[in-house]
Amino acid sequence: MDIQTLQRIVINALEDVKAQDIQLFDTTNLTSMFDRIAIASGTSGRQTRALASSVRDQVKEAGGKVVSIEGENTGEWVLVDLGDMVVHIMQPTIRAYYRLEEIWGEKTVSLTAAKRQPKKAADDKPKAKPAAKKAAKETAVAEEAPKKRATKKAAATTEAPAATAPKKRSVKKTAEAAEAAPAKAPVKKTATKKKTDGETAAPAAKKAVAKKAPAKAAPAKKATAKSKAE
Repeated sequence: MDIQTLQRIVINALEDVKAQDIQLFDTTNLTSMFDRIAIASGTSGRQTRALASSVRDQVKEAGGKVVSIEGENTGEWVLVDLGDMVVHIMQPTIRAYYRLEEIWGEKTVSLTAAKRQPKKAADDKPKAKPAAKKAAKETAVAEEAPKKRATKKAAATTEAPAATAPKKRSVKKTAEAAEAAPAKAPVKKTATKKKTDGETAAPAAKKAVAKKAPAKAAPAKKATAKSKAE
């Protein structure tokens, strides 16, 4: 967690429990052990302990690290060690006696500036939103593509039986027609057979007549021949 975020969380946590005379100092030029010191006053041992608990809980909730808490037993001076920042919560008499502001107060940090949202974080938020929207859009398109293909395949499979249905019906009709056709066929064949029998009978009769005709005419010729001879 960066120091700007940490100091903002600490100041808000102290103000939530009505801490008095909150002061914040930049100690980067004085020591390498920590970068900030916060000093606040509590009117009683109960309030100093409540202030320390508020700082601890809010820092942990934000994902920060609490190294240790000292002095909770008496409540006269409670020290909360947050690594990069140290918070001193003291009763007014103890604070006036030790005067920590004179030791660490070379560079005071304004509480208004300390509670202000960092500019970088504020600038990053609007940029992150369009990127998130774009990613969501691309994911939605990628998810819809297989669905569209599946719908097309399903439509193709459902349309196929509809196309083959008339063929089955036409085959059925032709089968029925084929079954009905042999019943009529014998009638036609017999008719043609009768016709052919009649046709073949006529020439036979004619031939018979033609053969018989010379037989009848033969005696007539013999008679004429006999008359000529006489």
